[in-house]
Amino acid sequence: MTVNTLSAPPTATFIRERLPLTVSPGEALARLAAEPMPFALAGLWAGGGAILGSAPVAVAGEDEDPFAVLDRLPPVHRAAPPPSGAVGGGWFGWLGYRLGARVERVPAGPPRPVPMPEFHLAYYDHVLRRDDDGQWWFEALATPARRAELTARRRHLQALLDREPPPLNHRVSPLQLEQAAAAHHIEAVAACRARIAAGEIFQANLCVRLDGHFDGSAAELLARALTRVEPAYGASFDTPDGAIASLSPELFLRRIGDEVVTAPIKGTAPRDADPTIATAALAQLEQSGKDAAEHVMIVDLMRNDLGRVSAYGTVTAPRYPTPEAHPGVWHLVSRVRGRLRPGVGNGDVLRATFPPGSVTGAPKVQALRVIAESELTGREVYTGAIGFASPVAGLELSVAIRTLELRDRHLWLGVGGGIVADSDPEAELEEALVKARPIAAAVDSSVVVAPRVP
Repeated sequence: MTVNTLSAPPTATFIRERLPLTVSPGEALARLAAEPMPFALAGLWAGGGAILGSAPVAVAGEDEDPFAVLDRLPPVHRAAPPPSGAVGGGWFGWLGYRLGARVERVPAGPPRPVPMPEFHLAYYDHVLRRDDDGQWWFEALATPARRAELTARRRHLQALLDREPPPLNHRVSPLQLEQAAAAHHIEAVAACRARIAAGEIFQANLCVRLDGHFDGSAAELLARALTRVEPAYGASFDTPDGAIASLSPELFLRRIGDEVVTAPIKGTAPRDADPTIATAALAQLEQSGKDAAEHVMIVDLMRNDLGRVSAYGTVTAPRYPTPEAHPGVWHLVSRVRGRLRPGVGNGDVLRATFPPGSVTGAPKVQALRVIAESELTGREVYTGAIGFASPVAGLELSVAIRTLELRDRHLWLGVGGGIVADSDPEAELEEALVKARPIAAAVDSSVVVAPRVP
């Protein structure tokens, strides 16, 4: 399968058929796990619900420009406007952090223990859509050449979803952070503070990597996690060259027509199961000068990024962030909005904003250099973006955080935080682990700081 089959896509017709299903997104995903290249998006995507697919009709080649691919969408014939929340199909996948080097000149960075593809984008001309009311639909972008195949695929998927799901028996090992890596992170935070004091940067997002093992699929991981948590932007993708299962809380970009929004997260506190403790932690977060400084800088950065492609005077942001509850944590979130200039494509928006500002720093280009010089291992999908571009639903991408990456039985999770002038190095390490623990628990794992193995 290659992207060239869709270089001049024919006009498609949007099709939507109700499916008599009562399964949850996780149960549906478990049934699709053995299908060719299955994916799932669950949470707030396209207005809420879930989008599942398998058996794509094209996959973008590694020599393609992934940002340009997101503009390669078929025109859609519409006898009437599509229902709210409809998706139909489109490009689905991930854009890895390393694509930042295609936008800005930055160092190659540290070693990569298990390399992942820089991006994965596959074109699905049909999806299973569960709307926010719990109703399942078969949706498609039908062309004359695919009509018969889409009819067969609908019947196949209906039969597959009517079966009992396979048991989820695979076990995830503990996610380990070596003590030497923990010590390195503490030192890197201290060094970053010195660079901030010297005026080199205002903020940089530094991460650590927790490693484990898993002999299974990303679909199984997400299916298991969805029985325990409700992520804002859950996602899984299984490919021949690697897989991801994401429980991201953060919206990177949503573009519908000429309206675009980004919702950067900066500011984190643990959210205890005890409501009294959780409320006290939230109050402390809202009063934190350190977290407020982190947040303001990144909101300003995202305003600037959107301003590069938006009409003059249309970029807006709230004066104060909104606290939000996510699995195991509180976050401070702001929604920055703009109206794109005429002729701006999806690729243009990505080139202006990638990688996401909330997981890089300010100024962004210098923060990218600091990250490359400070971290022990190279980032893969982590802190890139995950999602879709659809001619019906627009562009929607999450920030690839709280994301398990999987290849050749190796499993890893990147976690980190924004470093500012008054960051405490040991507290920054603990904040990273606070973010990791709910993700590990959601897939029946744990977080362990372990001695270095000789």
